[in-house]
Amino acid sequence: MDFKSAEELLMLCEKNHCSISEVMKQREMELGEISAAAAEKKMAAALNIMRESAYTPIRRPQRSIGGLIGGEAKLLRKHKNAGQDICGCVLSNAITYAMAVLEVNTSMGLIVAAPTAGSSGIVPGLLLALQEEYHISEERLIQALFNAGAIGYLAMRNATVAGAVGGCQAEVGVASAMAASAAVELMDGNPKECLNAASTVLMNLLGLVCDPLGGLVECPCQSRNAAGVSIALCAAEMALSGVPQIIPFDEMLDTMYQVGKKLPSELRETALGGCAATPTGCRFAKQLLKKRMFKFTDTK
Repeated sequence: MDFKSAEELLMLCEKNHCSISEVMKQREMELGEISAAAAEKKMAAALNIMRESAYTPIRRPQRSIGGLIGGEAKLLRKHKNAGQDICGCVLSNAITYAMAVLEVNTSMGLIVAAPTAGSSGIVPGLLLALQEEYHISEERLIQALFNAGAIGYLAMRNATVAGAVGGCQAEVGVASAMAASAAVELMDGNPKECLNAASTVLMNLLGLVCDPLGGLVECPCQSRNAAGVSIALCAAEMALSGVPQIIPFDEMLDTMYQVGKKLPSELRETALGGCAATPTGCRFAKQLLKKRMFKFTDTK
């Protein structure tokens, strides 16, 4: 049950009267020559890693290697526990978990690249927040990850998920599209609504550049995971409400790819433009270079 486009995916769903997650799971079973139980076990293992990376920094903040981030998830949770949050439970938790995963990633901990390390907080952030709020079972959450995987697969096959190729729209954008689609299915939306949500995300993150300070996946990457999970939730809400999406996902994905290729190299992960080129960003880069040179000479 293979597919090469969102259009083909939707046709398979309609023909077999099944969800996106079911089509993707069948694809994994056929191509990997494994049973349904084996496919679900692999996804459950990924979910466990996601959960651990989302929860641990709230209890034990982790400082990044570059020193730019660390402790943000705990601050957010403290703010919420004090009754001062303004986002509501789902979004507040989603933001917290998304930023927490980036703490783990930047301190060389174990995460699930979904689809990349720099955007790894978005899918677990939204899905775990929804699970807690609506008491969703582990089985359904695992199915939602297959849905997210289908969107990620299409992006990798027909476009890119690399910031060096397409900018941050290819990383945070695709991750947010994955999360939005999975969230729609998790909340009983149909395949068409899932793809509408994914397309809406790409439309609203179109042109987002990749400009990490000092070339490290820390800032603004962590806050963009929070922004991405917020847009994913908005897109899911719109799709579930029946708000139509004019541009199909396949067309939006191709547009994202074409826009990414037109971005100058300074805005595609080289740390030569955008936030990285601000005076503060340049000062940090110089400090980082000095530290690296000192370590090199010290070891010699």
